[in-house]
Amino acid sequence: MSANSAESAREVEVVLLKAGRTKIRYPAELLSDDGTRVTVRAAWAGEGVRDFGFVRFEPGDVFTEHYWRDRWYSVKEVRAASGELKGWYCDITRPAALTGTELVVEDLDLDLWCSADGADVRRLDEDEFEESGLAARDPRAASEAVAALDALEASARTAGGLQSLLG
Repeated sequence: MSANSAESAREVEVVLLKAGRTKIRYPAELLSDDGTRVTVRAAWAGEGVRDFGFVRFEPGDVFTEHYWRDRWYSVKEVRAASGELKGWYCDITRPAALTGTELVVEDLDLDLWCSADGADVRRLDEDEFEESGLAARDPRAASEAVAALDALEASARTAGGLQSLLG
């Protein structure tokens, strides 16, 4: 095993913060870190099945998650236990920070879903974002969040889809 593959097999803990509190924390395998983008793989960390109506996350699902230190979002490729691509779930976040074995990301409420075939692209939780008061508390962060959601949606609707961000 090369030094590079030994490093890529390192386990990290993803810590998702929301409004200053830990929303969820879960173990993940560090796949790569190029200094700007951190990519991890993790099993579905929720309890049981979460049915959104347009997609179901369930035990056995595998998430390949891409976080950036210089972008206000993360992109999570979601696959069923069978390996079938379900689609991409994107969180609008502050830029990520990897310190030691903790990958910390602050969720800013906005989300985007894009189905595997690209036919279903939907913005999520815009009401939660409005209710969060971020625009009044931190106008710059609110502006970055909205711009990030707009950019992700535009990418999802292009021929290359969200995959083009990951190349």
